[in-house]
Amino acid sequence: MEQRVALVTAIGSFSAEAVVQGLHDQGVRVVGVDVYPREWVAQSLFVDSFRQAPFASSEAKYSAFVREVCASEGVGLLLPLTDVEVDFFNAHRDLLADLGTKVLISPASALALCRDKRAMAEFLKGSKSGVRGIPTVPLAPLDGRYPGHPVVVKPLDGRSSQGLTRVRGPEDWRAVCPPDPERYIVQPLVEGPVVTVDVVRDQCGSAVVAVPRRELLRTPNGAGTSVRMFHDDALVAACQGLADELGVVGCVNFEFIEEAEGAYRFLECNPRFSGGVKFSCMAAYDCVANHLRAHLGEPIAGLGEYEDCFIARRYSEFVTSRP
Repeated sequence: MEQRVALVTAIGSFSAEAVVQGLHDQGVRVVGVDVYPREWVAQSLFVDSFRQAPFASSEAKYSAFVREVCASEGVGLLLPLTDVEVDFFNAHRDLLADLGTKVLISPASALALCRDKRAMAEFLKGSKSGVRGIPTVPLAPLDGRYPGHPVVVKPLDGRSSQGLTRVRGPEDWRAVCPPDPERYIVQPLVEGPVVTVDVVRDQCGSAVVAVPRRELLRTPNGAGTSVRMFHDDALVAACQGLADELGVVGCVNFEFIEEAEGAYRFLECNPRFSGGVKFSCMAAYDCVANHLRAHLGEPIAGLGEYEDCFIARRYSEFVTSRP
């Protein structure tokens, strides 16, 4: 049987280690790309081939680059790890069709909701999953008027907390001046621990697995560094229901704020591997192998028993080159 070859983007991102390791465990040859040079990216030591990529925002250059790599390396599977790249491949779904390369992202209908916070908030109003959203209004119609209570202002398609502003009073509000108010939303400020759930769903919805964790320490961009893996049957069932309603395929991540009384308020769906996917892989479930199975139309594994546990991330240093 011919060895599968996968292209993994943004291998300097938080999820890359788990994804590359998981693919290797499945016998897949991994071509890793990143916008930075090989010497700057520790994960470049652990892929089978590395290429430096242009930014996905430079669409013509990025398109040509991806096609050249896929053709020359015999890439059959492509796994984008960041929202920018998911958006790019969602907008260019036929880019690699003639090369036989399958891009492992959810259907366009699911991504249209996951990458638009206002549309998702409206969707949740009619959801039967039990997932509760946060009331959401557009920024522009407020016409500079302070809503009268603490709020969060964020881009419709924001990622990694970029462009997010917490407004606790009128002084903070006067400092809110995004370049395009039509592209921003306003939500009540809900504070509490962040709970994220890695969710894996097969193509037909016959199986959905969900693994929750409470993030105890996070980077400013929202990546958990110390977490507690835990069980919550009601939360898991709600996430399974929402995954079915959205029609996501493979591994995605739902984020929630846990309110003081224990209720969960939905923040967003990251339609890709979460930065902390390795926590789920270590503690409970092989998200990477089952992401592959889901997109290849194969049955995904069920979730076995696992123990609640604390997991903390540490950083390691590597010599990547000696000039």
